[in-house]
Amino acid sequence: MSKRDDLIAVYADDLKKKCGMTPDMALLTKVTIGCGPSIYNKDAATVAGSQKSELETVKANFLMKKLGLADSPALMEAIDKAIETYGRSERSKYRAVIYYMLTKHFKKESVYK
Repeated sequence: MSKRDDLIAVYADDLKKKCGMTPDMALLTKVTIGCGPSIYNKDAATVAGSQKSELETVKANFLMKKLGLADSPALMEAIDKAIETYGRSERSKYRAVIYYMLTKHFKKESVYK
C-alpha cells in the first residue's frame, strides 16, 4: 500500500469510529486526492477547529472555490457541525475527513465524479 492508501485507511477509520458514519470509499479517495500534497504535511493535513482564520480558509477555499457554493451563514454552520461530529476535543481533525463530511452535507459528490 502507498502512503496515500495508508492515510485513506486512517481517514476511513476516523469516519467510522469518531464520526459514526460508513464512508463511501470511492468518494473519500477522491476527496483525499483533491487535498493534494497537504495530506503529507502534519500541520496542513489537519484543521484547527478552534481557529476562526482556519475555518474561514476552509469556507473560502473549499466550500466556495472547490464546491462552488455561494457565501452564506449556512457554510459556517456546516463547518461547525462537521467539527462537532468529529468531536471538538479530538486533537487531530483530518482535513480530508472534514472535507468529506462537508461534501456529503452539501450533496456535492458530483464535484468529484
